[in-house]
Amino acid sequence: MSVTAAKGFDAAAVEAGLKASGGLDLALVVNRGPKQAGAAVFTSNRAKANPIIWSQQVIKDGIVSAIVLNSGGANCFTGVEGFHVTHATAEGVAAALNVSASDVLVCSTGLIGEPLPLELVLSGVKAAAETLGDLGVAASEAIMTTDSKPKRSVRTGEGYTIGGMAKGAGMLAPGLATMLVVITTDADLTALDLDTALRTATNLSFDRLDSDGCMSTNDQVTLLASGAAGVTPTPHEFTALLIEVCLDLAEQLQGDAEGASHDIRIEVVNAATEDDAVEVGRSVARNNLFKAAVFGNDPNWGRVLAAIGTTDAVFDPYNVDVSMNGVRVCHAGAPDRPRTEVDLSPRAVHVLIDLNVGTATATILTNDLTHDYVHENSAYSS
Repeated sequence: MSVTAAKGFDAAAVEAGLKASGGLDLALVVNRGPKQAGAAVFTSNRAKANPIIWSQQVIKDGIVSAIVLNSGGANCFTGVEGFHVTHATAEGVAAALNVSASDVLVCSTGLIGEPLPLELVLSGVKAAAETLGDLGVAASEAIMTTDSKPKRSVRTGEGYTIGGMAKGAGMLAPGLATMLVVITTDADLTALDLDTALRTATNLSFDRLDSDGCMSTNDQVTLLASGAAGVTPTPHEFTALLIEVCLDLAEQLQGDAEGASHDIRIEVVNAATEDDAVEVGRSVARNNLFKAAVFGNDPNWGRVLAAIGTTDAVFDPYNVDVSMNGVRVCHAGAPDRPRTEVDLSPRAVHVLIDLNVGTATATILTNDLTHDYVHENSAYSS
């Protein structure tokens, strides 16, 4: 059920004509209350799309009545008219739902630099508002661009539910990734509660998904609470469940990365600090030589050590252990088990890096670098 799994939420999805390929391309999610609390995190890219600029203002008071999302166009670097389209979209939702436009979040995804046709968007908004209901599954399909499948997740706590949907298949990098994520809950929580929980959850999930090292302009993760369950979980309990949802969605995004043939989990252990562990893991995730080797099923652990040696993390390069899919191929900076013992033919690849200096850990998710990835991204605009 995705975003409509939580009580108090309706959704809709329509074909507004925004995608050249046709199909569902506009989704609307509405919070029916009784509470309308919201929080969001946005791309850290200085180059931000018009919907991000709008939504960053909307979220400041922590009140969100609805969120409208379109695929088929990013509405980024589209000039003054582009921001007018975003504003008018929010106004259109507000008029259809009898709410304030200042409580409507707007998200867009697609090609940068192409104008988004306002007439099509507004007619899509009107049609969506007229068909609202338990349509979370369809909504998750409407936000897809190069995705091969929708991403949905639901978890149930003590008397409350969290449901979410996500899109994203490329440009997956820190600062969120090229993703749009909407998460709903019927728990009774304040906007401050939501903001604190969301930032913790995204830090441990979406911000550690680094598929290709490229950061998008339209990324937004939104958390909405209706309070319809009448239950107020403890911050610890709610955050733990939210992390589960975010990790599930992040792993689905990783599994659908453009052209990828391997999903790589880089686990760094015994680091001096968590920041060091993240930095070390990310250095490997962004190393094209390593990623190309995995594509070729080559357990080239030397490329792992070469990558982590570029970081400022505290460790001795000659006291590092590296294991690949359960085989320790490097011990104390020297060869250990033969590379031939490593099987990289499965899609799942686990790289364990033991820095042997502390107790902190972190895991970064990435993918291999394939011919298909290059082809898809060289032909993206055609």
